[in-house]
Amino acid sequence: MNQPFHFKQFSVSQDQCAMKVGTDGVLLGAWAGKNSDPYSILDVGAGTGLISLMLAQRFTDAQIEAVEIEDLAYEQCVENFENSEWGDRLFCYHCSFNQFVEEWDESYDLIVSNPPFFTEDTFSNDEQRDLARFNSSLPFSQLFEGAQKLLATEGRFVIIAPKLLEEELLILGQRFNLFAVKKLYVKGNPSTPFKRILLEFQRKNSAIETSELTIENTRHNYTEDYKNLTKDFYLKF
Repeated sequence: MNQPFHFKQFSVSQDQCAMKVGTDGVLLGAWAGKNSDPYSILDVGAGTGLISLMLAQRFTDAQIEAVEIEDLAYEQCVENFENSEWGDRLFCYHCSFNQFVEEWDESYDLIVSNPPFFTEDTFSNDEQRDLARFNSSLPFSQLFEGAQKLLATEGRFVIIAPKLLEEELLILGQRFNLFAVKKLYVKGNPSTPFKRILLEFQRKNSAIETSELTIENTRHNYTEDYKNLTKDFYLKF
């Protein structure tokens, strides 16, 4: 898991970062902002920089900024940005999201986050990994409040989260006048329940577009939908 992860147009070093390249990040990087053309993008909790790199590949004119609080992850993110062909359009800030929101007055067409999911009762002995994974480091309420302040009038805010948090996130969005307009339910294979949800929010309340995605038919036998979503990135597709 410490080896660089190679995609078609870039590679991601991950030996210094607690959260490695994973399916959640790839899903978000491939799905966020579909059918739009954002110019200014913000990646909250960038980790290795994977999602920012995917968005830089997809949106060739976009200026992408990222925020990462953990020291080693920040250094790794900067390294991956600099080693990509889009280094002139990528920048990472080393601070908390709250600090960034307080000091920043720009707005963004697209804000994305693969936020910490886990609760305090499942802390491990790996402080670095805990900081990346746990809701205590970036509560969803802070994430939505910051997105509400930084989102452009017609902008989109996109997150991936456990399916079981769906209702909580929809209610939280409404509290900050951010309304879900797209939902993507994700399951590992046809026989398992939906485990993840991707949600796209905007300032205007409108009908919600709902879709579903199954990743595999059987082990390592990927569905056509998943291949189509990620084929511009994965070497194996």
